[in-house]
Amino acid sequence: MYKRIFVAIDNSSTAQKALDEAIHLAVKLDAGLCIGTALDEAPVTQHGMGLGSYIDVDRVKQEMRDAGNALLDKAAAQAKAAGGDPYRILIESDKKRLSDMIIDAAAQWDADLIVMGTHGRRGFERLLVGSVAEHMIRSATTTLLLVREK
Repeated sequence: MYKRIFVAIDNSSTAQKALDEAIHLAVKLDAGLCIGTALDEAPVTQHGMGLGSYIDVDRVKQEMRDAGNALLDKAAAQAKAAGGDPYRILIESDKKRLSDMIIDAAAQWDADLIVMGTHGRRGFERLLVGSVAEHMIRSATTTLLLVREK
């Protein structure tokens, strides 16, 4: 079945459900597990390029990295407690979409399954927020498992 499972997480409840499912699968299948979180630095970088910027772009990016690493540490501890031995990766870019960052990281790790949460937004809300999962479905060549919150 699956030998290398990549799970993409953020700080949402759907990501937690995806992590739970990925850990369960990895332990049950004796598969490798890679836990990744992607940082979209584009808004910070673009803001920092404007005149009159009042933020320290480098400091904000470091705070994003620190939060991402803390999230990965917590997820890795959960996987280890369940009997897994996860690899973890912090993915950063100010030029790529989140979905492309996840797809690329999973491919570099040679994953044969990507697990991620989806909010299942529809209509105007999806139009405003966008959908990482939807873009993943359209772009990924790796098998996807989308986990809903409900």
